[in-house]
Amino acid sequence: MTPRRSVDEAVALLEGELRAGHRALADLGTEDVWQSFLRFGRLLFDVSEAPDGDGLLFQYGTHSFDGSPTFTVDLTRQFEFSDADGDHDHYLQVHCEVRYGSGPSLEALGSFDSWFFHDSGDNLEEWARALTELSAWTAIKMLTPTEIRVFQERV
Repeated sequence: MTPRRSVDEAVALLEGELRAGHRALADLGTEDVWQSFLRFGRLLFDVSEAPDGDGLLFQYGTHSFDGSPTFTVDLTRQFEFSDADGDHDHYLQVHCEVRYGSGPSLEALGSFDSWFFHDSGDNLEEWARALTELSAWTAIKMLTPTEIRVFQERV
């Protein structure tokens, strides 16, 4: 049986996947980040038995979170935590946020999101392949990130 990791290790494990091959984050291309996130997505964690307790989110769009509009791809892993009674308490999200700048061609891509949940019976590889078959992915994978941020938040 494959060992399940602690959610407390999630950020370090994602950062480790991004730095595989001993490359700095600034040297990674979009495809490198995506493949690193998928390796992270294949890891098993000790999570709640709640439906949708461990999910992956692929989303993109142009946003003005920190000032000027920036096209961002946000690759997120979400873990659900339950209270002592088994009821939902909170989520922990581990983000790999890839920023690119802005411009009409990026804004024209619009926004998009897609979820994958480990307990859904769906296949992670099929989900990933469907995302890379999107017409927008052809444009996105050729972009050079201006910034890559890894962080976690409780929601």
